[in-house]
Amino acid sequence: MMNRVLFVVIISLVLLNACSAPAKPETITPFAQETVEAMETEIAPRTDMAQPSIVIVDALGREVTFSKVPSRIVITGKGLIQILDAAYMFPEAPERIVALGKATQGTGNFISLIDPGYGSKKLLENDASAEQIAAVQPDLVILKSYLAETVGKPIETLNIPVVYVDFETPEQYTRDLAILGKVFQNESRAQELVDFYQNKVNFIQEALKDVKEKPSVLMLYHNDKDGAVAFSVPPMTWIQTQMVELAGGMPVWGSANPGKGWTVVTLEQIAAWNADQIFIIAYQKDSSEITASLKNDPQWSALRAVKEGHLYGFPADLYSWDQPDSRWILGLSWLAARLHPDRFPQFDIVAEAQQFYQRLYGLDVQFFESRIKPTFRGDLP
Repeated sequence: MMNRVLFVVIISLVLLNACSAPAKPETITPFAQETVEAMETEIAPRTDMAQPSIVIVDALGREVTFSKVPSRIVITGKGLIQILDAAYMFPEAPERIVALGKATQGTGNFISLIDPGYGSKKLLENDASAEQIAAVQPDLVILKSYLAETVGKPIETLNIPVVYVDFETPEQYTRDLAILGKVFQNESRAQELVDFYQNKVNFIQEALKDVKEKPSVLMLYHNDKDGAVAFSVPPMTWIQTQMVELAGGMPVWGSANPGKGWTVVTLEQIAAWNADQIFIIAYQKDSSEITASLKNDPQWSALRAVKEGHLYGFPADLYSWDQPDSRWILGLSWLAARLHPDRFPQFDIVAEAQQFYQRLYGLDVQFFESRIKPTFRGDLP
């Protein structure tokens, strides 16, 4: 009897232990493969989403749209020096400009001095055809706006984007720097450049704000092409005329009714204007050599400005400082100091030029002294 009871107890304990044992973990069914991929798609960043477009409003008011930053830029056509010298104030220019026209006025090539990769770029004739430009495979061509019909349209016909700029007047200069800021996607640099030019102009205007007597000024371009010497005056809307006005002078040649380009004037007309100061511009020669020769000419030496020592060669280095090139601000500063030396008693044109090249092109003092200063022409001191 006892054995039977013991057997029943043992069986009961075994059954009780079995009921109280931990449950076996539930098997979790993994996600189906397509469900995992769907989740990963939701979590992972999208790589196929369109990048924001770059929209550039050019000098003609046209909107030119790019899907990415232009990286193969061509600058050519007439007036390309003004565009190139502005573009190279942006650090991105040397890498992204792949072809360009001849950037020289016969006295040197500034771009070849400052761009280490200049030798690898495609050099185009300034009147290169649309097909020759297309062969470079550009994703942008930058041209002067007056070339839109004759040069720009054939290029655009080949589905190559063109952005137009002017760079002809101080007002256009700041606007067009902003356009280049969009092209290079460096708008902060564009603003730095605009501020540099505007601050210089503002300084000059502040110094001259209460000037009561403005000297009469004659600006003459000297040209001896084919051995025939001629003197011309600029249109009233050109930067040369505006520089005289900004520098506190009165341009006397308005009565000549200059047209769209340089207008040749006679020595009789020059004498009749009887300007207080005369400035000679030369693009191919040293203007100071021309003024030295004129001072020894009996007809010129009879002019009042020459007699009083106010005949000057307009300054230049590789390019003349009178034109709408980046150096126009140097020309304006020099001209204001010439016309009103009492308002700029500490003016030092060499120091101004050194600062200009360092601030705008990143060229150090050694480069300036060895490569830029030796090219100075005109009556700078």
